[in-house]
Amino acid sequence: MRTRPRAWLAVAVVVTVVAAGGWAAVSAGDDASPDDRTAVDVLNGHDWTHLAGATVGPGGVRIAGTGGRIVRQDGSGGRPNPPVNLRGPRLEVRGPVEITAGVDRPAGRSAVLTLSGDVPVVYDEWRHNPPGLAVTVTDSELRLEVWDGRGDDPAVRRRATMTAPAAATVTVTRADGQLTVRLGDAGLSVTDPGVFGSGRVFFGADADDGATAGWTLTSLRAAGLDGGSVTVVDAPPLAQPAPPPGSLRVLAAARRALPIGAAVAAEPLLADDDYRRLTAAHFSMLTTENAVKPQFVHPQPDRYDFTGGDLLVDFAAANGITVHAHTLVFGEANPRWMQDAPADRRERIMLDHISAVAGHYRGRVAEWDVVNEPLSTESEDYEDGGTGLRRHLWQQAMGETYIDKAFAAARTADPGAKLYLNDFGLEADGERWDALLSLVARLKKRGVPIDGVGFEAHIHEAGDRVTAAVLQDHFADLARLGLSARVSEIDVYGDPAAGQAEQYATALTACLAAPNCTSYTTWGVTDRYGSTTESGTYPPRLGDDLIFDRDLAPKAAFTALTRVLSG
Repeated sequence: MRTRPRAWLAVAVVVTVVAAGGWAAVSAGDDASPDDRTAVDVLNGHDWTHLAGATVGPGGVRIAGTGGRIVRQDGSGGRPNPPVNLRGPRLEVRGPVEITAGVDRPAGRSAVLTLSGDVPVVYDEWRHNPPGLAVTVTDSELRLEVWDGRGDDPAVRRRATMTAPAAATVTVTRADGQLTVRLGDAGLSVTDPGVFGSGRVFFGADADDGATAGWTLTSLRAAGLDGGSVTVVDAPPLAQPAPPPGSLRVLAAARRALPIGAAVAAEPLLADDDYRRLTAAHFSMLTTENAVKPQFVHPQPDRYDFTGGDLLVDFAAANGITVHAHTLVFGEANPRWMQDAPADRRERIMLDHISAVAGHYRGRVAEWDVVNEPLSTESEDYEDGGTGLRRHLWQQAMGETYIDKAFAAARTADPGAKLYLNDFGLEADGERWDALLSLVARLKKRGVPIDGVGFEAHIHEAGDRVTAAVLQDHFADLARLGLSARVSEIDVYGDPAAGQAEQYATALTACLAAPNCTSYTTWGVTDRYGSTTESGTYPPRLGDDLIFDRDLAPKAAFTALTRVLSG
């Protein structure tokens, strides 16, 4: 991206971060920019085209609010999910530095600039916020929010009431253990919790009211002060080295050309070099873990955010990885506006969503989870002739036909993609499996374009145990209906390690033995970013369910998989 420099106009926001040393004062009448002889340009010549809500133009980067929020699994709540420029420039900083941003903010609009010491990570619909700060300028207020890396909410909120002029300078200074924000004669000061102790700065921008008519980031520059240094670092390339001979993907290709996959998180992919290399080395398929779930990809009725999904799809293309996209229709992970829509509008909303999202990725993904987890967890839904369908906003509006309509819409949007129904608890005999088999038989009879079923295989306690014989029988039941199967989301509790390894290996053995089992995917790469991390914990209380531990070291489960593939 290249933007044409223009005069410092409208509102000038100066963010001065001093890691050590003295005060870096900027008066309201100054140009409020680092010395051009030492400053580096963070805007021009760097990628801002992939920031959600951003549009690059000749005057800078136009920022529109995304309105993104993350609801809980039960559909309640809605915590802010402001965008971060994952594919754009970041800073490496040492000592005192100054960061200067030019902001063109129309009257009545809010401008939000965020600086974080790391990227946020979404752990199965919970956003873990790193240390960072957000500066908001409105017509009548200056706000500072500071996160200390110890909780979801800001550790400190400060605000100053004032009349912000059309052209103003905001200065944020870190010095002598304090963070101080100034705009004209107004000032706010808080104790610095070590916001940029990582030595890195990631940028984000938003309009805090979610307004589509936002503001423009006209310039962004950074310089070291008083012995400090700053380096602009562009996001690393997507393409990674060729997989080593002993990797899972190489072993699987030699055994049966079976894709070995993992659910991949977008947020750390370009911030954690080891995670990125490990993912490309071992997996020939990736599932979009959260990025294209409805609440992330379609946060508002008139707004789509494809930035996370595009990152994963582009990464896959650069590394010869097949994409299984997850998910188009789900009873969970829906934004509030979808949940609140009247029943008579939900069919249109669902069909438009499928058309837009599957259409966006047409020809770029191989497979879709069209409908995720349609079966109920309530026993009464299986009694007295019940079909066992989960009662949620789509089922309540359309009955079972929501599934037919979703698959038909997905086929129209992307005729070349394989279309799956995905659910948990299908690995054991019982009413859940019986209901699933009856459901897909009805779908096939009605001509619904379903290609296969995903077996999530979440093994979180002893009662979830998988046996190869039952799993192979269930794969065979689907084969008789002309359907494929896949192990789609396997993760296994880690105590004991030998039991974890055995269960991973058992499911893979069953898949290899079934001609219609098309892939084997773990629900995550490493415990460092695993979905079984306990929500709301700081530091994150990580699970132990995946084949690489929190330090990205292989576990006994990894070794067990390599043995099966080498067999």
